[in-house]
Amino acid sequence: MRTALGTLTAAGLVLTSSLLAIPGQAVASTAAIPAGNAPSCVTVWEHTGRITKTGYARNDCPHTLNLKIVWARGTDGPCRTVRPGQSISTQVPRGVRSFDGADLC
Repeated sequence: MRTALGTLTAAGLVLTSSLLAIPGQAVASTAAIPAGNAPSCVTVWEHTGRITKTGYARNDCPHTLNLKIVWARGTDGPCRTVRPGQSISTQVPRGVRSFDGADLC
């Protein structure tokens, strides 16, 4: 029984490592994608410049939302009404603050 389990475990490790190492494929980490509590139809992204960081949110939902840009370790952006297809942004100085996405407000 121990030998069969060891063989099964080794086969599972080989299968797992072969799935993880797909040549030419970039794997995106979901932990690095900020979201906040906005619905999934809101697209968020960040641009980091030499002096500032800018957080963006675009309402791709079929209805108007009240959104704000969320930053860690500091004040969030103001609450704004965003119609479908419109975007908002908030700019902060570079430093310890990190972009956390967009929240409903």
